Amino acid sequence: MKVLVTGANGQLGYALQKTKAVFAANSELELIALTRAELDLAQLETISSMLDIYSPDAIINAAAYTAVDKAEGEAALAQKINADAVQQLVQWCEKNKKTLIHVSTDFVFDGKKSSPYDTADQTNPIGVYGKTKQFGEQFALNECATAYVVRTGWVYGEHGANFAKTILRLAGEREQLGIVSDQIGTPTYATHLAEMLWQLLLAKPEQKLWHFSDAGVASWYDFAVAIVEQAESVGLLNRKPAIKPITTLDYPTPAQRPAFSVLNKKATWDDLPVAPVHWQAGLAKMLSALKRS
Repeated sequence: MKVLVTGANGQLGYALQKTKAVFAANSELELIALTRAELDLAQLETISSMLDIYSPDAIINAAAYTAVDKAEGEAALAQKINADAVQQLVQWCEKNKKTLIHVSTDFVFDGKKSSPYDTADQTNPIGVYGKTKQFGEQFALNECATAYVVRTGWVYGEHGANFAKTILRLAGEREQLGIVSDQIGTPTYATHLAEMLWQLLLAKPEQKLWHFSDAGVASWYDFAVAIVEQAESVGLLNRKPAIKPITTLDYPTPAQRPAFSVLNKKATWDDLPVAPVHWQAGLAKMLSALKRS
């Protein structure tokens, strides 16, 4: 099976390449990992012809416009990458009867719920990023019989830019950090997400929409505290700044974010060979990988 991964230089694209060997033994799996320079989803007119050249059996779309705040001022570009390009992938896969796995986000929800979001819950994104990702979801679910959508959130890893690595950098520079404590979700180690995507691709179940993150619940404040404490314990930090909880109102941003975006992963854990791992354990793995590198 020939699998094409978009966004190869991103944290999920990197994790998919890192974990591929674990699943290659289960099938003859050839991985084609394309960077933005090799397949730019903003160049809509080139997508179909590029896919014709590589002719994959499956596509994992790990590329996205993920700059949540910048998207408010670059709505057209976010729409092009998160929705219009996905439609191009969808149409190619539908025409050629190939599998597509499209990675989406918890930001398709408005955050007004107080219990984990089910796949059947109504979406209602509150920012440009979430709205464009919702459009991409709809294209995948409605226009391609062989497409899957996997919603996730708060993804981080040892590769690329993310919240965890930002906190590590700031912890080494500042005496005090103010971190938002009233936005609730679940940190997700990119390696765990990549492993779930490989399992989904190998299983090819009938269900088309899936939720995945690590187990547990946290605020950004909780996540930051755990990052600093664990990093100090493994020797990645030699000092601990004071971490102060603040509210969303204390830290205004161009984009509004859901106050609660925990996903219900029970079906994923029940129906795929994917075991729940608490986000704190995922963080420990990531910090260990950083230390080794």
